[in-house]
Parts: sequence; C-alpha cells; structure tokens
Amino acid sequence: MNLSRVLSRQTAVAALVVVAALYPPLLAPAAFAAPPPASGFAAQAPASVSAAPPAASVPADPSAASVPADPSAASVPAAPSPAFVSAAQAPASALAVQVPASARAAARAAEAPAGLPRPTGPHAVGRATLHLTDSARRDPWVPAAGARQLMVSVFYPARPGTGGPTASYMTPEEARLLLRAKAPDSTVPAEALSGIGTWSRPGARPAHGRYPLVVLSPGFTLPRATLTGLAEDLASRGYVVAVVDHLYETTGTTLPGGRTVPCAICDEPPAGGYPAVAKSRAADLSFVLDRLTGSRPAWRYARMIDPARIGMAGHSIGGAATAATMAADPRVRAGANMDGTFFAPVSEGGLGGRPFLLLGQVSGLQDQTWNEAWAHLDGWKRWVTVAGADHGTFTDAPVVTELLGVAEPDVLSGARSEAITRAYLAAFFDRHLKGNPRPLLDGPSARYPEVSVRLP
Repeated sequence: MNLSRVLSRQTAVAALVVVAALYPPLLAPAAFAAPPPASGFAAQAPASVSAAPPAASVPADPSAASVPADPSAASVPAAPSPAFVSAAQAPASALAVQVPASARAAARAAEAPAGLPRPTGPHAVGRATLHLTDSARRDPWVPAAGARQLMVSVFYPARPGTGGPTASYMTPEEARLLLRAKAPDSTVPAEALSGIGTWSRPGARPAHGRYPLVVLSPGFTLPRATLTGLAEDLASRGYVVAVVDHLYETTGTTLPGGRTVPCAICDEPPAGGYPAVAKSRAADLSFVLDRLTGSRPAWRYARMIDPARIGMAGHSIGGAATAATMAADPRVRAGANMDGTFFAPVSEGGLGGRPFLLLGQVSGLQDQTWNEAWAHLDGWKRWVTVAGADHGTFTDAPVVTELLGVAEPDVLSGARSEAITRAYLAAFFDRHLKGNPRPLLDGPSARYPEVSVRLP
C-alpha cells in the first residue's frame, strides 16, 4: 500500500503532530514512563538497560469462535499478487530462468506492500483470528461484561500462493481509537494506520509439519498489531505465533461482528496496580495455551503445534506477564522480556532452570527489577542491550513512523530495529525450542555492533 495515496498534503503535515504524541508515547505511556508519585508504580520502560551490561568477550469449542478471515483484510489494496508470491518463493535458480533479475527487483518493489519489512524465513505466512472466552473467569476490569474474552491473531507457516489478500494492520476502528487516545488533535485518517501493509494471508493453507508455538503479549494500552512484524517473521522461520489482545487493556479491540471495545483501565491503574495487570495477563496467556494445545482446540490447524515446544515473549508489561506465566505454568519452556519492568518479580527460586532472555534499551535510568530478576534467573540467561534504542524499538513503531515520514532522528531506523529484534528473538527460540545452536547470543556480533550481550 502506498501511504502517499492515503495521506493528503494536509494529513501528511498532520502526521508531524501525531508522532510526537503517538510514538514513542504510544509505546511508553506516561503512566509508565513517569507515574504519579501517589501511585507508587515503577516506570514501565526499564532502566534495566541503564547500566548497560558490558559486551561479552565471547472443531471449535462453543467457548471459542474462530474468525477464519480478518474482516478488514480486503482493505489492503497493494497486496502482492498470487503470481508474485509464487515467484518470490521459488528457488533462486528457478527465478533466474523465469524473469531477469532487474525485472524481478522491479516487480518486487512494485507489488510488495508499503509497510512492514518482508519476513526473513523460507515460509509464506498465514493468519487466523480467534475470539476466545474463558467461562471460568469473570473479566477482572469490567465484571459486568461477564466471562473474560480475548482476541488472538495466530500466524503460521503456510503454503505459498494460498489464502486471501494480505491482512490489514488493524481494523479502522482500532486505529481511530488509538489515534484518539494518543493524538486527539491529529487529523491523520485511521486508514493510514489500519492499512499499513503486512505479509500474512487469512485463509492460507498450513505448511506440512509440526512447529513450536510462541505466544506474544504487547505493551500496556497497545493493540496486538504492534507486534505484527515480529510475529510474521517468526512464522516465516517455522513457528506458530499467537499474539494476544487483553480486552480492556488496549485502546481498542474489535470483536467478531464489528463491535470495538475501548480500554477500561488505560487512564488509571486498576486496583492492585500494574502487578495485578501482570498477574491477570498470566492467567490470560495460560488460557490461550489451553485453547491452542488442549483436547478441543479453538484453532482448526492446531495440529501444527508441538505442545512440547512452547515459548513466550512480551513487550513492556507483556514481558512481565511472560515471567509471571512461566512462574505458574511449566508448559512454557523459554521466555523473553522486551524492555519491560518486572511488575511481578521473579522469585528467589527462579523459573525452574528454564532459559530467559532480557532484551532492552540503553538508558540513563535504572530499573532495579531487572537487576533482581537477573540475580534470580536460575537457567540459561542473557542480558542483551541495544545502543540507540528506545522503548518502542522492539515493536513496529520505528517502521510506522518512517512510513508517516516522521521518524525520530536519534533512534535506530525501522529497518535496523526490526532486524535486531527479529534476529535475537529468533536466535533465542531457535536455540531453546528447536535445539539449533546460535552463536549470536554468545558475544559481540560484527553484524550487530549496536548490541551488547551480558553472560552469567
């Protein structure tokens, strides 16, 4: 999709207004970055990385309705054609016979959606949308709403050339509510966000085989869409990836039928504060595992998942929720926290010897929860910091700001941010869920000089 066709000159100028409010504050909400003294809550963007660690020298259940095709998928006008997808995923030798290199490059540039970077793995990517209802739990933030509901996007290795048009980034109403909450004076149209190009196709037929499952939890107030780039890349590398929207914790979540539920706790922390949010998310994430790997799975292609190889990662408070889930659920074999304060501390007893990755920014602040977590982690562990990063680096934010033409000059570019986040998360899960050694996690890398790796 060409954003210049969506943004008029007026709205392009307005994008300058939206960025100051939307990115990075969208990714590091003021409630986290500088909580009111009365709240007593630690900042969400951790200083864990403040004292930058030195570089190392070395059939569906009635409780869960599957939405087979994203209702907004057709709003992506620049989806690659089936012919292009087929050619792009053919062996290089075959391409050389079919089309000259210059023509292939031109076709690739013309047909690829203007949006998220192309996934780096060998697989095409499919997407399914699930609506899950936990009848055993009442919603913790809006009890009158009844049972706890979640929306989940499942990304998976797919057969090339199958499925419908590429899915949109988020629904227009989710985009409108996000803009209203973060940039109320902006005139940027919701379609400029909702129509950002992706690479995943609803209805795509699954690739053969069984794959590890990785569950992702986004930052507080943020929709699950903000982790789409990472999810698509992991799926292309041979993972099933489930990205969770925790209802009433994001600016807006669209449910089946088109109703979009706004946030209930974004403006003021709930009773129990952010530790209560992390604990509730842990229950959400374990329920997602139940519905994807249980005897009556909610997803039609759940047979793709190897339930013995489950990993989890989260951004911001999603990272805290990852650790909290691992503390309570032994099914999660490996976890990662992307720049999130540990609102639910890792206990002195650790996580049962399971591996854990800390991935964060270098800042001048300090977050004692990372130091405490590092000391208590009792399995394989790495503390990875990225020079030039900010709180949003580990999400799609840098790419989105560049698409709007208003990227921050002093932070890593969108391409660099995506490359680093994808590479280190994939190396971590490859090592611990697939058993493939990845030296990237054992010391400095000439390919990623911004990155420092701390070993135990």
